[in-house]
Amino acid sequence: MLYLIGLGLGDVEDISVRGLRIARSAVRVYFEMYTSLLQGPDGGVPALEALLGRSVIPADRETLEEKASDILFGAGDGDVAVLVVGDPMAATTHSDLILRAREAGVPVKILHNASIISAVGCTGLQVYRFGAVVSICFWTESWRPRSFAQHVRENLRRGLHTLCLLDIRVKEPDMTALMRGRKEFEPPRFMTVAQAASQLLEIVSQPPTAEASDGESTPEGEPTRDVPDCFTPDTLCIGLARVGLPDEKILAAPLRDLIDVDMGGPLHSFIVCGGLHPLELEFVRQFALDLSKLPQAMK
Repeated sequence: MLYLIGLGLGDVEDISVRGLRIARSAVRVYFEMYTSLLQGPDGGVPALEALLGRSVIPADRETLEEKASDILFGAGDGDVAVLVVGDPMAATTHSDLILRAREAGVPVKILHNASIISAVGCTGLQVYRFGAVVSICFWTESWRPRSFAQHVRENLRRGLHTLCLLDIRVKEPDMTALMRGRKEFEPPRFMTVAQAASQLLEIVSQPPTAEASDGESTPEGEPTRDVPDCFTPDTLCIGLARVGLPDEKILAAPLRDLIDVDMGGPLHSFIVCGGLHPLELEFVRQFALDLSKLPQAMK
């Protein structure tokens, strides 16, 4: 049996009792470290191993996507567990692993847990008032994707909030070292609320673009058409850090005011607010960076 076991929001003790029992007895246990991490040194591996009373096998992107057969080996005769921070079904990577397992005749069971997609309710925003979820990647000098802003604007036009998942880079190959014939990795990087706000501010400071029926493309190769200017530097946004942990931090402010905030250590998330119900607004007020600017951001 292949088990995909959700670990919850980031504390090693958030694993379910059933998940803990299975992980302790499985033939092999993998810890997926590509889509998220636990709190603590080394991505939470030492704390996880201490809780389980056994070693775990760290699984990076290469392991999940290119060595899935190694994970599935022996799962037809014994139990193999893959531990995932959050909920296992919140990432397409895990869907692919499940499909490969079923193609190989390996039975699969999923043990769900809390994820940021549901935990955003801690802001007071109603979960059913969220639209499409987007991801914000680190920009480089030559790669500055911004097409996700189309979805943010479309959500805003419908009065919906947007949850933005922020980039994490763990065990990314160092291209300079690779060119010299050495396999080395860059230091881990975790996008902050301030970095996400800075990239978003640059995007909203330029004319909005989105997919067009005429197929005209921007220099980035993204189709364009006119879109109402509903996403501005004054749009109300919420920054979140370490949701579900004792030192959780939440700040609400116009987009322009979040570019300099220090939310502390990872992991961070970001929300672009759509129309707020009065109850949502009342709840969000407690997180205001500057309460006097909240009404302005709601216009």
